Amino acid sequence: EMCIRDRASGADSVLIDIPIGLPETDPDGRQCDREARKLLGRGRASSVFSAPARRTLAATSYSSALKLNRQATGRGISKQAWNIVPKIHEIDSLLRDNRALQGVLQECHPELCFWALNGKRSMQFNKKTREGQQQRLDVLQQFFPGCHVLYEQACHEFLRREVACDDIIDAMVCALTARLGGGMYQSLPVDPPKDAQGLPMRIAYYLPAPCPQGEWPDWPVGTNPVPSIRNELLYR
Repeated sequence: EMCIRDRASGADSVLIDIPIGLPETDPDGRQCDREARKLLGRGRASSVFSAPARRTLAATSYSSALKLNRQATGRGISKQAWNIVPKIHEIDSLLRDNRALQGVLQECHPELCFWALNGKRSMQFNKKTREGQQQRLDVLQQFFPGCHVLYEQACHEFLRREVACDDIIDAMVCALTARLGGGMYQSLPVDPPKDAQGLPMRIAYYLPAPCPQGEWPDWPVGTNPVPSIRNELLYR
């Protein structure tokens, strides 16, 4: 938490693939999650899992999380969501204790970022496959020609038991979206509601204007993976 707090405090904008703004009792889940699934369509919609209810953050086991979430919303919680509940709790506490960071630290979703950078077209292949990873790197290449070097560098720095290759690509698209958008993002929904703690329930993404290849952000090739990628990997 100290790391992401320090990074966010010194930044204009930070995007993170962690749910921000949690429902209390809504059985249909967050509007931003529903709209993201609709945009991604069949095949990629399942990558957007429902955020847990706020009371579920108090769970100490998956069985207790299922019980608490069902009590709050009438539905369970996926294993994927449960696995990051500690991180959701950390980010939620950070934003509630540091209100100034609410306009800086925002939620994004890698598949929605790729959808936007790919001309509002979802990725065809699963991100766990070689074809899926290459397709995503091809999208990144259009905006950041050094992406393959940075990807290989990150793969070398992180052990596979620490982070999977597809997680590195996810972190890269979140970092690239933040750099391209510079805080000027589109939002799902357009007019996001706030949760009971005053945190907006929205997912940010960036729709770029057409630009010739090579005229995008000048990230140095051959340097350490950018801190934003490292932070995103730490909070997955």
